[in-house]
Amino acid sequence: MAKNVLIPLVLAERISQLLMYWDISKYDRAIQDDYFCVMRELELKMQKLKLREAYSKIIRAKDEDARHSARMEYLWQRNQIGKP
Repeated sequence: MAKNVLIPLVLAERISQLLMYWDISKYDRAIQDDYFCVMRELELKMQKLKLREAYSKIIRAKDEDARHSARMEYLWQRNQIGKP
Protein backbone atom coordinates (compact mmCIF):
# COMPACT_ATOMS: atom_id res chain seq x y z
CA MET A 1 0.00 0.00 0.00
CA ALA A 2 1.34 3.44 -0.95
CA LYS A 3 1.74 5.94 1.86
CA ASN A 4 1.57 9.69 1.51
CA VAL A 5 3.69 12.29 3.23
CA LEU A 6 3.08 15.95 3.84
CA ILE A 7 5.74 18.42 2.81
CA PRO A 8 5.51 22.20 2.70
CA LEU A 9 4.36 23.59 -0.63
CA VAL A 10 7.44 25.80 -0.85
CA LEU A 11 9.67 22.73 -0.59
CA ALA A 12 7.73 20.88 -3.29
CA GLU A 13 8.09 23.88 -5.59
CA ARG A 14 11.83 24.13 -4.90
CA ILE A 15 12.31 20.43 -5.56
CA SER A 16 10.47 20.71 -8.86
CA GLN A 17 12.50 23.77 -9.89
CA LEU A 18 15.77 22.10 -8.91
CA LEU A 19 15.01 18.95 -10.88
CA MET A 20 14.25 21.01 -13.99
CA TYR A 21 17.84 22.24 -14.06
CA TRP A 22 19.40 18.77 -14.17
CA ASP A 23 20.70 17.56 -17.51
CA ILE A 24 19.87 13.87 -17.49
CA SER A 25 20.71 13.24 -21.14
CA LYS A 26 23.97 11.50 -20.13
CA TYR A 27 22.25 9.01 -17.86
CA ASP A 28 20.90 5.55 -18.58
CA ARG A 29 17.47 5.34 -20.21
CA ALA A 30 15.93 3.83 -17.04
CA ILE A 31 17.06 6.84 -15.01
CA GLN A 32 15.67 9.18 -17.65
CA ASP A 33 12.34 7.36 -17.54
CA ASP A 34 12.24 7.62 -13.75
CA TYR A 35 13.14 11.30 -13.92
CA PHE A 36 10.34 12.10 -16.38
CA CYS A 37 7.87 10.05 -14.32
CA VAL A 38 8.79 11.96 -11.16
CA MET A 39 8.60 15.31 -12.95
CA ARG A 40 5.21 14.43 -14.40
CA GLU A 41 3.84 13.44 -10.98
CA LEU A 42 5.20 16.62 -9.37
CA GLU A 43 3.67 18.77 -12.09
CA LEU A 44 0.33 16.96 -11.74
CA LYS A 45 0.39 17.49 -7.98
CA MET A 46 1.14 21.20 -8.44
CA GLN A 47 -1.72 21.52 -10.93
CA LYS A 48 -4.10 19.87 -8.47
CA LEU A 49 -3.01 22.20 -5.68
CA LYS A 50 -3.66 25.20 -7.92
CA LEU A 51 -7.06 23.73 -8.79
CA ARG A 52 -7.94 23.51 -5.09
CA GLU A 53 -6.97 27.15 -4.67
CA ALA A 54 -9.11 28.10 -7.67
CA TYR A 55 -12.06 26.24 -6.14
CA SER A 56 -11.64 28.06 -2.84
CA LYS A 57 -11.86 31.36 -4.73
CA ILE A 58 -15.35 30.34 -5.89
CA ILE A 59 -16.37 29.76 -2.29
CA ARG A 60 -14.83 33.05 -1.07
CA ALA A 61 -16.19 35.19 -3.92
CA LYS A 62 -17.79 38.43 -2.71
CA ASP A 63 -20.44 38.69 -5.40
CA GLU A 64 -21.95 36.87 -8.35
CA ASP A 65 -19.57 38.42 -10.90
CA ALA A 66 -16.52 37.40 -8.88
CA ARG A 67 -18.01 33.93 -8.35
CA HIS A 68 -18.65 33.52 -12.07
CA SER A 69 -15.14 34.67 -12.95
CA ALA A 70 -13.63 32.33 -10.34
CA ARG A 71 -15.75 29.46 -11.62
CA MET A 72 -14.59 30.03 -15.20
CA GLU A 73 -10.96 30.06 -14.04
CA TYR A 74 -11.57 26.85 -12.04
CA LEU A 75 -13.15 25.09 -15.02
CA TRP A 76 -10.29 26.17 -17.29
CA GLN A 77 -7.72 24.87 -14.79
CA ARG A 78 -9.64 21.61 -14.36
CA ASN A 79 -9.57 21.14 -18.12
CA GLN A 80 -5.78 21.65 -18.12
CA ILE A 81 -5.05 18.95 -15.51
CA GLY A 82 -2.65 16.41 -16.98
CA LYS A 83 -1.86 18.43 -20.08
CA PRO A 84 1.80 19.32 -20.64
